[in-house]
Amino acid sequence: MSKAHFGLIGLGVMGENLVLNAERSGFSSVVYNRTYSKTEDFLKRSATGRNIQGASDLQDFVNKLERPRRILMMIKAGPAIDAVIKQISPYLEEGDLLIDGGNSQFLDTERRVKELESQSFGYIGMGVSGGAKGALEGPSMMPGGTKASYEAIESLLEKMAAQVEDGPCVTYIGPGGSGHFVKTVHNGIEYGIEQILSEAYDLMSRVGGMNCSQMADVLSHWNSTEELSSYLVEITEACLRTKDPESGRDIVELIMDKAGQKGTGLWTVVSALELGAPVPTIYASLNGRVMSSIKDQRLEAESILPAPIPEPFDMGCLDDGMHLLMDAVVLSCIASYAQGMELLRIGSLEYNYQLKMPAIAQIWKGGCIIRSRLLKRIQDAYESNPQLANLFIDPWFSAQVEARISGLAHIVAGAAKSGIPVPCFSSTLDYINSYRTGRLPQNLVQAMRDCFGSHTYERVDKEGSFHTEWID
Repeated sequence: MSKAHFGLIGLGVMGENLVLNAERSGFSSVVYNRTYSKTEDFLKRSATGRNIQGASDLQDFVNKLERPRRILMMIKAGPAIDAVIKQISPYLEEGDLLIDGGNSQFLDTERRVKELESQSFGYIGMGVSGGAKGALEGPSMMPGGTKASYEAIESLLEKMAAQVEDGPCVTYIGPGGSGHFVKTVHNGIEYGIEQILSEAYDLMSRVGGMNCSQMADVLSHWNSTEELSSYLVEITEACLRTKDPESGRDIVELIMDKAGQKGTGLWTVVSALELGAPVPTIYASLNGRVMSSIKDQRLEAESILPAPIPEPFDMGCLDDGMHLLMDAVVLSCIASYAQGMELLRIGSLEYNYQLKMPAIAQIWKGGCIIRSRLLKRIQDAYESNPQLANLFIDPWFSAQVEARISGLAHIVAGAAKSGIPVPCFSSTLDYINSYRTGRLPQNLVQAMRDCFGSHTYERVDKEGSFHTEWID
C-alpha cells in the first residue's frame, strides 16, 4: 500500500471524525491508538472501504507516512502530549510536522513549539471547535505556530474546515501558542453563552411558569433574529423539546443540576486576571458551574436559608418572544463576545501574537460551537476599526445597549427580588454600567491602600505619584 498523506494519533470521537473528514477531503490516512484493539475496531467499523490504514506501533505508524510527515495528535492535554512527543521523536526526520488538536494550555504549546523547532521538526498548536459532528462535517480550526509549519498543512486544513460565504473557517492565527490561546478564549465565550441561556430558562420556568415546549417556542423565535441566531440557541431549543424515551417526560428536567468543566473556562479567567482584562460575564459563568458542583451544600442551605417565593414580573409574552428577557440575553451574549475579544486583543499585545480580529470572527462563523449571525457584526466592527478597544463602543453594538439596557436592568431587578440567581445577567449589567462610567469609586480604594501600605496614588489635578500621612 502506498504511503499515506496524513497521520492521526488518538481514536477518540473527535479523532475518528477528523480522520474521516481528512480522507473524504482527498487525503489518504494512517491511524494509531495506544490500544491497538481500538484501531482494529475503527478499521472494521467506520473506515471500511476508505483509504485509511492502521499501525500497530509508532514506528510502523511513522513508516507508513509520506515525507514530510503530517501528524495530528488528538489525545488528552498535559503530560500525555509530552509523552507522545518523546516517544515519536526518534522516528521523525527534519521537516516532519506534529499538530496538537486538543485543548492544550497555550503556554505549554509555546514551550513545545520552541523545543520541536530546535530539533528541525514543525509543531502546530491548533484549537478545533465543532464537537463530533463538526469534526466530521467541517470544524472551525485555529492553528498557531510558525508560518512555515502552517503553510505545510494549509491545503489540508482549508479542505477539512467548515465553509462560509467568505471562505473556509481556518486561518493562520499567529506564532507560538496563539492558536490554543484563541481556542481557550473561544471556550470562555462558550461558557458565558451557555450560562446566559440557562438563566433565561430558569426565569421562564420559575417566574413565568412555562413548560419546556413553551420555552422551546421562545428559543425558536430568538433563533430567527439577527441578534440571537446561533448554534447554541438552536441546540437549547432541541434540548427543551427532547423527551425521555422511557417516561415521556422532558429529559432536561431529569438531569442533575451539576455542570462539569474541562479547564478551558478556568484558563480563560486566569489569563484575564494575569493580563488585567475584565471578563465578569465569563467569570460568572465559570462560577455558576462551580456553585452547581456543591449540590449537597446547596440542598442543606435551602432548608436553613429559605429564598423568597418568586414574584411574577413582566418578562414579555410568548407572542413577542419574551422581549424584555430577550434584551437581557442579547446584551449578555454580546458582553461574552466583547469580553473574549478584548482578552484576545490584550493578549495579542502582551505575547506579540499580532492576532487579526476580523479573521478570528470570520473563522468562528461556521463549524464551531459559538457560531452565530452576530459574528458577522463583530467581523464588520473590527474591519471598520482595527484598533477597536471594545465591541460596545462600535456604533451598532452601542445602539444595542441604548435599546436594551432598561430591559436587562428590569430582569436583574425582578430576579433579585425573587431570590433567583442570574450571575451572568447581573455581571453584564455591572460591566456595562462600569464601562460607561467615567469616574469609579476606586479613588477611595487607592486612598485606603496608601493609608495602610503607603502604596501612593495619582492625582486628577497634577502629575506625579503622591503619598499622604493619613493618621497621626
